[in-house]
Amino acid sequence: MSTAKSVDDFPAGGSAMLGMGPNEGHAGVPDIEAGGTAGAQSPATPRPRGQRLVSLDVFRGITVVLMIVADDVGGLVPAISHSPWDGVTLADFVFPFFLFIVGVSLAFAYKRVPNKAVATKKAAIRASKLFLLGLLLQGGFFHSIHDLTYGVDVRKMRLMGVLQRIAIAYLAVALCEIWLRGGAGDIGAGGYALLRRYRHQLFVGLVLTVTYTTLLYGMYVPDWEYEFTSQDSTLKHFMVKCGVRGHTGPGCNAVGMIDRHVLGIQHLYKHPVYLKTVECSINSPQNGPLPSDAPTWCEAPFDPEGLLSSLMAIVTCLIGLQIGHVIVHFKEHAERIVRWSIPSLSFLILGFSLDLFGLHMNKSLYSLSYTCVTTGTAGLFFAGIYLLVDVYGYKKPFSPMEWVGKHALLIFVLVACDIVPILVHGFYWREPKNNLLKFIGIGG
Repeated sequence: MSTAKSVDDFPAGGSAMLGMGPNEGHAGVPDIEAGGTAGAQSPATPRPRGQRLVSLDVFRGITVVLMIVADDVGGLVPAISHSPWDGVTLADFVFPFFLFIVGVSLAFAYKRVPNKAVATKKAAIRASKLFLLGLLLQGGFFHSIHDLTYGVDVRKMRLMGVLQRIAIAYLAVALCEIWLRGGAGDIGAGGYALLRRYRHQLFVGLVLTVTYTTLLYGMYVPDWEYEFTSQDSTLKHFMVKCGVRGHTGPGCNAVGMIDRHVLGIQHLYKHPVYLKTVECSINSPQNGPLPSDAPTWCEAPFDPEGLLSSLMAIVTCLIGLQIGHVIVHFKEHAERIVRWSIPSLSFLILGFSLDLFGLHMNKSLYSLSYTCVTTGTAGLFFAGIYLLVDVYGYKKPFSPMEWVGKHALLIFVLVACDIVPILVHGFYWREPKNNLLKFIGIGG
């Protein structure tokens, strides 16, 4: 699979988020009026027209590398791996960073929309292709690297996943950018003009946030039951006692309840992160045997990319879109950095305040405080990369990250989805454990 070179080619929907950025002067998409020069510039210097915004690719590349490190090292260093439930670790910033950069990129991809109907059709096709790719990669067709079988029972395949959620966020935010923005013309020097032009998009973000918060804390979660097949093929039946409203623990939250009713529990992720909690592992915060008094929900499927929590994923992408609007409408470096930094710092303060008052940061639920903290961090991180790479011109040290960013979707498919390890494990001497990875000292 190669990276698409046209905004109309697959995986252009993915290119706006994992592959190359859509600011490369594609046919039908104007070059953005942004890009650094080879030498250092004053932050107040206007940007020449038609140059690449290298910081987009660098940001995406760093995020991909962070994802690979978190996956490979997280098992050894719990502080890097995903948080078992409440709280955030380094790995918990990866996915919001991807969503953020999707939004930033979409501001360029839809800078001009001659035909809204055609643009809508193309966005829907791109999102569908990306969703189907995610279904193939994360739905269960490819098994673990220690299992040489393949195929998936469609009655039990996982329906949601990383690429599926990105496809949903991409489509929702693309439609907002196509249909819900003001007319053409200069924004001028006032930031309020920018807010007025995109007020309908901001209203969508507010509605999604209120809807998510209302359902999470307002829905009644009744008792529920499920069946689980253990490693020795024993079928176990569990009853989870809930009967609560507004609970945000692993077993009785509205996010899981909605997924069980709409998607079906057989289509959820079967190895949830809360298996590393103290309640479910004697080796917490790492995976381990269940304690003797483990709660009944420990072995229940739960999807961290579920339906309700995807609302806040869309909000993250919408915030990234507004950051992209700043690049499109404001030409001076200093002005851009200020307009990124102020809202990003505000989100950080709001997020930590919400967490302090009991609305804890939680990736699996994609909580409001988690959304604010990760999005605020993404905004400041992007501003820092922009300052180093596109303003002061330090591009060579970041060229490896830029290359990774340009080929992010391909790397995600081959590495993060274990396609390369699975292929390597397929070649062995006499017994599957005597494979090439064991020969070079990586695994067995």
